[in-house]
Amino acid sequence: MNQPHTVTVKILDKEYQVACPEDQEAELVVSAKYLDKQMRNIRETGKVIGLERIAVMAALNISYELLQASEQTDGSAAAPDGDSVNRLNRKLDDALYQLRQLEIG
Repeated sequence: MNQPHTVTVKILDKEYQVACPEDQEAELVVSAKYLDKQMRNIRETGKVIGLERIAVMAALNISYELLQASEQTDGSAAAPDGDSVNRLNRKLDDALYQLRQLEIG
């Protein structure tokens, strides 16, 4: 029986074994490095505590980037202006603050 091809990726100093077709290994490694970078940036802000929450925030940020890139490619929506990005950042900061208050209380 054929064993699936697995790749070891390292995210926040933890190793993960991921099944992946051999011809997509390079893309997986690049994706893992990008995720690691995003999670490290979030952790360094000190606003998010806990691996799961850091992962969720990274996923939200990456999803937002993907949607924005998709909209720009489709031409169906204009790129967000600075004010809308700042409003989104404030909303995220407020939500994180409230989560932290719940953890403390």
